[in-house]
Amino acid sequence: MALLKVLSLSIPAAAVAATISFSTSSSSSSSSCPSSRRCRLTWSASKDFSKPNFLGSYGVLQTVFCASEATPKAQAAHLETSMENPQSNRDILPDLMTEFMVDMKCEGCVSSVRNKLEPLDGVKRIDVDLPNQVVRILGSSPLNSMMTALEQTGRKARLIGQGSPEDFLVSAAVAEFKGPQIIGVVRFAQVNMELARVEANFSGLSPGVHGWTINEYGDLTKGAESTGKIYIPSSIGNSKEPPGDLGTLFVGDNGESNFVGVKNMLRVGDLIGRAVVLYEGEDKSKTGIAAAVIARSAAV
Repeated sequence: MALLKVLSLSIPAAAVAATISFSTSSSSSSSSCPSSRRCRLTWSASKDFSKPNFLGSYGVLQTVFCASEATPKAQAAHLETSMENPQSNRDILPDLMTEFMVDMKCEGCVSSVRNKLEPLDGVKRIDVDLPNQVVRILGSSPLNSMMTALEQTGRKARLIGQGSPEDFLVSAAVAEFKGPQIIGVVRFAQVNMELARVEANFSGLSPGVHGWTINEYGDLTKGAESTGKIYIPSSIGNSKEPPGDLGTLFVGDNGESNFVGVKNMLRVGDLIGRAVVLYEGEDKSKTGIAAAVIARSAAV
């Protein structure tokens, strides 16, 4: 019998959901054990045990091991742990209503649009208004994914707005980096009074990790140097993780980076006229390499 050595994890017992799945990599007779077996043990830590799909600040620890059963004393040969990348975690993203103007002329156009949008992760509902040539999408799918899907239909599409479908105070803002070297757009959408969704796309950055922040001022007379310090709302005072600290961006070899996430204690209406600043590395105490002013944006 293969031996499994259990790790001691410092995770609150009341907030842990465990899922174990086995898959046999080679067949054998019914009277003998398979020669090799792969076991995947996933611990999902959540602040609320009744909602295991909502991943809080604990993150997800995945433990994968391979156990060889060639001999009775064989032990697990490989142990690998990895922390799930929060940038790719769609479960924590709130649903938003996104509205596009799309060039549609017939029901065939409507079917084509639906067929491209429905397979996207996070899409929950699609409403098409053919007479007004408007497509409304409810879900958490990234904006660039929806735009790409619409463009693949061969029809012209333009973003009208994005916001919360609920009865919260809806506010949206955008910051555009127009080059010449770094090009990108950052969109903010208020989900409720304590939570904002942040979505960004960049190109022209050097590969690696880059810090980015919301700074106090939208003064670009000296570039990022004149944007002040990291924005901290007066209502919360000093904080180890101020709402204006957006964390880090991971840039690939092609110089591009995509980010989708949420930020607590961030009110989009208070960001208008401030600036989004990018840094050369993770150190945000240095002067940024690029900045863009945050402006109002249309919301649904």
